[in-house]
Amino acid sequence: MDINRLVIMANETGSFFEALSDRAQASAEIARHLKRFWDPGMRHALLQYVDREGGVNLKGIVLEAVRSHRSLLL
Repeated sequence: MDINRLVIMANETGSFFEALSDRAQASAEIARHLKRFWDPGMRHALLQYVDREGGVNLKGIVLEAVRSHRSLLL
């Protein structure tokens, strides 16, 4: 799994939902999108990236979504 590609995809998802006026709702929608449309291996790789590297290249809202809704992504 190419983490650089996953980061780009996650950030694109974040950009879409970031337009919502409610940041908490946007964060939840990002997590739900990742759960629905990413396979478990992709989600696992993203979680490992956040754990190991702090998610340095993720948009803030994506990092927030991953951290706040981690249990949904497992």
